[in-house]
Amino acid sequence: MKVISPECELIDSYFQHNQIEEQIERCGRVCYKSEAKIAPGSANSFIKAIISRGHESVLEMAQIHLELKLSSDTPLQRFLENIPRFFTVDRVDPEDKGCILLSANPRAFRDAARAFPSLKLVKAVMRVLTEHFPRLFEDLAPKHGWPQQDGVTVRLVPVQDMEGMTPLVFRRHRTVLFNIITNRAVTHELVRHRIASYLQESQRYCRYSEDKFGSEVTFVEPCFYEKGSPEYQIWQEAMELTEAKYLELLKTSSPQAARNVLPNSCKTEIMVHATIEEWQHIIRLRTSAAADPAMQQTMRLVLGQLQTAFPQFFPKNSAA
Repeated sequence: MKVISPECELIDSYFQHNQIEEQIERCGRVCYKSEAKIAPGSANSFIKAIISRGHESVLEMAQIHLELKLSSDTPLQRFLENIPRFFTVDRVDPEDKGCILLSANPRAFRDAARAFPSLKLVKAVMRVLTEHFPRLFEDLAPKHGWPQQDGVTVRLVPVQDMEGMTPLVFRRHRTVLFNIITNRAVTHELVRHRIASYLQESQRYCRYSEDKFGSEVTFVEPCFYEKGSPEYQIWQEAMELTEAKYLELLKTSSPQAARNVLPNSCKTEIMVHATIEEWQHIIRLRTSAAADPAMQQTMRLVLGQLQTAFPQFFPKNSAA
């Protein structure tokens, strides 16, 4: 039995280097704790397998930003009339109404291509995305490819261009990825937040009797009880008994069966991908005095890293 404290890591290097596919793989492998399989080029086969199995929630863990130049508003109006899910759209140049910033995750773009393949804006966007990210989008292309669309110009927005956007536009489009290690009670509440994307360590597939887990179950130390107190001793004895019963069940059962005895105190790892605007909302709610103390403990760790990385949006001595 191992006992740890909550921790978190803001992962921004993939975004800074436009490594969308690598970021998706890094997040996806948390589910099965197979990060050791990450190697140069391994994202290619990982993404291909994810798409072939229809597990497209994994594709939500990155964001693509596009600048659209439109000769008329009609393509955008047709696009917005269909109420596409999980897209953020803004006019970024007040002097050029035809200049649009469009952002979404790869899954949202794939959903749009399947649902509205005849829309002019969708065809123009998919042509560019398939060219730049073939592994993410080539399976959706028509036989002769996505045709060029007159009156619509699409380009990927470089990272450096994001920095020059107004604060309002930046916070709505810029996403931030966190790797959070906490207990399962916290993640049960965290995943209720919308709009955000999550991938979590799977007790269904992770077999904690294996060497890579130290052949033991890891628990998160409760913030409610002082170490050495009678209450803490009761908690510790309960966790020791739980671990013993879980490991015993694994001798004759699968992890998905044996996990039924595991408690909320179990350590879990979760990837959380959300815009700065959504992180502000999460922090505001989950660091307040009304929040669960364990949630407050974890989210204050997140807030500290957000304050360092984005001080203009998360000022010191402020929850958001």
